[in-house]
Amino acid sequence: MTEQEAREFVARHHRGVLATLKRDGMPQLSNVVYALDDDGRIKISTTATRAKTHNVRRTGRAALAVQGDNWGQYLVVEGRAEVLAGDVLADLRRIYVKIRGEEHPDWAEFDAAMRREQRVLLALDLDKLYPLERDGGAAIRFGR
Repeated sequence: MTEQEAREFVARHHRGVLATLKRDGMPQLSNVVYALDDDGRIKISTTATRAKTHNVRRTGRAALAVQGDNWGQYLVVEGRAEVLAGDVLADLRRIYVKIRGEEHPDWAEFDAAMRREQRVLLALDLDKLYPLERDGGAAIRFGR
């Protein structure tokens, strides 16, 4: 898989396992749905009180194992991560549409639920993707 194919794979799929680090250094794993947003970052809707949210705020990093259509199709994304909070309703709406492929039937109801649940977005940079076919299958690093 080339870098371009890897980015297309991430954009095409929406299910994965997010790994963040707990205070004791052990991984905290969460099954999540996500979307590759227009800014090139992975976005995950979660609540402000979840362990993954606290872990990202503390460490500023995460990894996502993206599952393809069969067990042999996968990709791991590692990168800097941050919590996007505040007025993120427009972003939550956009991510919903990217994941579902359709508009919500009642945006007022959606917005109310997002506020009630204290929804935030986790944003994950695609700093490192693997496995990729380059340099003997070694991971490719991206970014700043």
